[in-house]
Amino acid sequence: MPIYMDRHYIEGATRHTIANAHEKDLAIQSKYGVNFLTYWFDETRCTAFCLVEAPTKEAIQKAHDEAHGAVPNEIIQVDPTVVEAFLGRVKDPPPTDNTTPTGNYVPRDAALRVIMFTDLKDSTAMTTRLGEAKALHLLHIHNAFTRNALREHSGREVKHLGDGIMASFASIVQALDCAISIQKTLASFNCENAETPLHLRIGLSAGEPVEDDNDLFGATVQLAARLCSHAKPDQILATKDVIEHFGGEISLFSHLGLVMPKGFDQAIPVYEVHWRGSN
Repeated sequence: MPIYMDRHYIEGATRHTIANAHEKDLAIQSKYGVNFLTYWFDETRCTAFCLVEAPTKEAIQKAHDEAHGAVPNEIIQVDPTVVEAFLGRVKDPPPTDNTTPTGNYVPRDAALRVIMFTDLKDSTAMTTRLGEAKALHLLHIHNAFTRNALREHSGREVKHLGDGIMASFASIVQALDCAISIQKTLASFNCENAETPLHLRIGLSAGEPVEDDNDLFGATVQLAARLCSHAKPDQILATKDVIEHFGGEISLFSHLGLVMPKGFDQAIPVYEVHWRGSN
């Protein structure tokens, strides 16, 4: 059966009321031939996201309606492997202390994710200038530096892009620290390898998995990719959502004004992340 993700906006909901609604979904699911796999809840934004195996979207709506009346605002079909890459799981975790009295999971994980794109400058030209073997070796160095930083900062690699990587983070701070760490590591490498430097562009955007389109993290992914393309070599650019959810020292950023990303119908504010000299 297809796998769907739905989005609910439930004003005033708490972790425990959402966990109770999930239990009610599980109790009624067989009647409608659906399987509620897991869910995410953001108490601050009053949004919940359910991952459901179901024959149709209508079956999900009917099951939710009978179970507790909270019919989803939007439902999209998803690939479970992509969901796991972005969000880290496709089923409820094993029971822990963070459960209801009946043992069902009460999530602390909101579905908001920071998406990071990296792009290595002139990767194609490197092959012409240095030869295929040397260029491939340098690309592997970029991959190793990026993946090491992802491991150190709890990032998840979603896709390798040939001359860059798309990654996902549950934490704004971890995403920013990872991007800064990558640029600092490359800067150190370049000091010791002046003849074959590596210069990277990085774009960061934050958002929720189900938005107003029919693609998982659709606009968030597109914005991160567009900012990565817009960035200069050795630069980190971020959207306003990343800055607003950061909550840390605002001097880390400078506002660069508005840009009109390709495929978007309005200009967006863009911020540079200052990584040189940061702790």
